[in-house]
Amino acid sequence: MWIKICGITSLEDAKAAIDAQADAVGFVFAASPRRVTPEIVREITRELPFDVEKIGIFVDSSIDEIVATFEIAGLTGVQLHGEYSPADLSQLRMRMRGRFLPVRMVYVVPYDGDAAGFARRLQSLAGSPDNEHGPSVVLVDTRVGDKVGGTGIAFDWAAAQNAFHQHAANLRLVAAGGLHPENVRQAVLTMKPWGVDVSSGVESVPGKKDHQRVKQFIRVSRAASVEFAEAMKR
Repeated sequence: MWIKICGITSLEDAKAAIDAQADAVGFVFAASPRRVTPEIVREITRELPFDVEKIGIFVDSSIDEIVATFEIAGLTGVQLHGEYSPADLSQLRMRMRGRFLPVRMVYVVPYDGDAAGFARRLQSLAGSPDNEHGPSVVLVDTRVGDKVGGTGIAFDWAAAQNAFHQHAANLRLVAAGGLHPENVRQAVLTMKPWGVDVSSGVESVPGKKDHQRVKQFIRVSRAASVEFAEAMKR
């Protein structure tokens, strides 16, 4: 189970997530109460272990802006919200390749209740002729109005999992959107994801993590993953 604690704004919160055995921390470079600058993130990432993934979150940013931020901030991967073609993803992966191998590329497919539209977007990713250079994983988050993510609102896990199983079973699924320690077990058992992602669900206030809730979220997520694996053996 891959676990990312997103919306990190301080070294203290990053270290707390890592101490709790998070696999990745995420930094938001888009309009948000959790927005940080590449320079702030560079001061954080230089203090973190090499093997912890440092993911930058971008919304409709240009390829040049993403690459520049990636290099300044000391990132190991990117999470993309917006419309990016297979050619864009290929170019981005090639341009980021020189710093870290492999680069984690997370492509966000929002779920807004339109199951047919969601399925079409999954098909376009899973069937891309340039899939080798496409996303490493697909993250499903809730879309509400013009908010592409970070809403703290859960979506229909069963419907999303069904569409993913039918149309993009070859891709890795990361579940996000409205997750917190109290519901992540059910989300894992329903969606059967490769990973989970949380931000507001483990905060005391926007941009500040509650370290005990971070620990609880990670503990419950890993236990649910083991529970699901054991059930599959029966």
